[in-house]
Amino acid sequence: MSPLARFRQVAACIAVPALMASVALAASPASHPTSAPQPAGGPDQPVLLAPKGSAQIAHSSLLTVDGTATDDSLQLSIRRVADKSAVAGGEISVTVDGKNEPVLHGNGGVYEIAINDLRGDGSKDSAKDVEIIVPHDGIREILSGRMSVVQGSSGGSLLGDHKQIAWWILNIAIVLIAALALSRRKG
Repeated sequence: MSPLARFRQVAACIAVPALMASVALAASPASHPTSAPQPAGGPDQPVLLAPKGSAQIAHSSLLTVDGTATDDSLQLSIRRVADKSAVAGGEISVTVDGKNEPVLHGNGGVYEIAINDLRGDGSKDSAKDVEIIVPHDGIREILSGRMSVVQGSSGGSLLGDHKQIAWWILNIAIVLIAALALSRRKG
């Protein structure tokens, strides 16, 4: 086998696992916070909301409820499906696992609730049942979903960054060793 063919073979053996590892890291919800609204997953797929992230928490044929996590609160934006207009002015009520939560009415149809009861470890088991009762257009609608706000800690993030750096160093070292072996073989 020629040295060029052997080099291609070694490069393919290095590139494929590295590519698969980077795809797995990119798909991991812990490595990339949710930033775009996503549909609520239903009872089998709870919404795991990252700090400073937003997602669709609940929906019906008339309304959607988007949540945005801040450091100490969850901001709820309730919109009509038909024209995307905000539902404002009504007194909504929110329960988390059956417990009533105080709701603050903000500007522009944004409501806030405390985030403490919604914190979780990122697993599906840590998701909480959320029910939002919204009076609008002469009716009261109950929207429900399952969600959890993933706790963000600098230690976990730092550990994830170190794992990624370790993978890159390992891949570069393997390529350098292969190149060194091939150059010695030629000479």
